[in-house]
Amino acid sequence: MLTNSFVRFFESERAGGVVLIFCTALSLVLANSAVAPTYLGLWHARIAGMALEQWINDGLMAVFFLLVGLELERELYVGELSKVRQAMLPIVAALGGMLVPAAFHFALNHGSPTQGGAGIPMATDIAFAMGALAMLGSRIPPALKVFLAALAVMDDLGAIIVIAVFYAHGVQAIWLSFALALFMVLISLNRLGRVIALWPYLLGGVAMWYCMLQSGVHATIAGVLLAFAIPFSSRAEDEASPSHRLEHILHKPVAFFVLPIFALANTGITLADDWQSGLLTPNSLGILAGLVLGKPIGIALASFLAVAAGFCALPSGVSWRHVLGAGMLGGIGFTMSIFIANLAFAAAPDVINASKLMILAASLAAGIIGWLWLNRIRPLVADS
Repeated sequence: MLTNSFVRFFESERAGGVVLIFCTALSLVLANSAVAPTYLGLWHARIAGMALEQWINDGLMAVFFLLVGLELERELYVGELSKVRQAMLPIVAALGGMLVPAAFHFALNHGSPTQGGAGIPMATDIAFAMGALAMLGSRIPPALKVFLAALAVMDDLGAIIVIAVFYAHGVQAIWLSFALALFMVLISLNRLGRVIALWPYLLGGVAMWYCMLQSGVHATIAGVLLAFAIPFSSRAEDEASPSHRLEHILHKPVAFFVLPIFALANTGITLADDWQSGLLTPNSLGILAGLVLGKPIGIALASFLAVAAGFCALPSGVSWRHVLGAGMLGGIGFTMSIFIANLAFAAAPDVINASKLMILAASLAAGIIGWLWLNRIRPLVADS
C-alpha cells in the first residue's frame, strides 16, 4: 500500500506535469511570434535591482528547493530511504544516473569552453517523470513509482550539491558565514528550543536566502537548508508536524505556480534561421547523449551491480525491464537541467538557448521512449 502522503504527492506531480507542458509550449510560441519583443522583455524588467527572471530563478525557485528538501527529509525519515536496504537501490541508481550522463557530456566537451555543462544532463525532472508513469496507470507496479520518486529526489539532492560546489562564483566568505550562522540558529530552535511554530523558521529562511544571495553560492541552496532545519515528526501521517504541514501547503503552489512561471521565464527560446546548427555542437550532443543514453545506462547498470553484489534487492513486482524503463524516464531533465544550463553558461546566451532547446528535445525523446518501453511490459502487480 502507498501512504496517503505519497498518493497526494503523486497526484500533484501528474497534474503539474501537464501544466508544465502547456506553459513550455506557450512560451515557445510567444517567443517566436509578433509579440516576442514584449514577451521576452517582460522577463528582463528590473524590479528592486534585479531582473524579473532573476527573481524567479533565485527567489521563487528557492521555494521549489525548499519543497525538494522537505520531500527528501520525509523519504529519509519514513519513506523509501528510511531503511538502509530499501534506500540503497534508489541511492545507487541515482548515483549511476548522475555520473554516467555527466561522463557522456564531459567526453564530448573535455577541454572546450562548454566543458562546464557536464552537470546539465545529471538531473531528473520529477514532475514530468512521475506524470509519464501516471499515464501508464495499473500497468506499473506501485513499487516502481516509489523507486522512481526516491531516485528523482536523490537525483535532485545530487544536483543541489553540484550547484553548490561547481557553480558558485566569487564566494563572499562573510555573507556565507552569516547564512550558515542563521542555519545553525534555526537548527537550535528545532533541536534545543523545540520550537514548532513555522513563522520563526520562515523568517529565518528569508534572511538566510538573502545572505546566500549575497555570498555567491546560489541562493536556492537556502531552501534546502531551511527544509532540514524545520521540525519533522517520525509519524508518516502526522499533519501536526511543521515539516508535513509546510510540505502539504507548498505542493500545489509549486506545481501550479512556481514551476510554470519558471518554465515561462526560461523556455522563451527564439528560433533563428540556423537554429538547427546549435543542436549539432558538442555541448548539445553531450546533453542529448547524457539524457537519452547516459541516464538509462547509468541507472540500470548501477542498480544491477548493487543487486548482484547483495547490497539490495529489486522491489516487489519490479523487473529489470521496469528498472531500465525508469532509467529512460530519468532522462527527462527539464527543470533542473535548464536551471543548471543558466548557471553553467551565464555569460553565453546563445549557448544557453541551444542548451535549453536540446534539453527540451532530449527530455521529450526520453519521455516518449520510456513510456513506450514501459507500456509494452506485461503488468505484474495491480495498482493499489
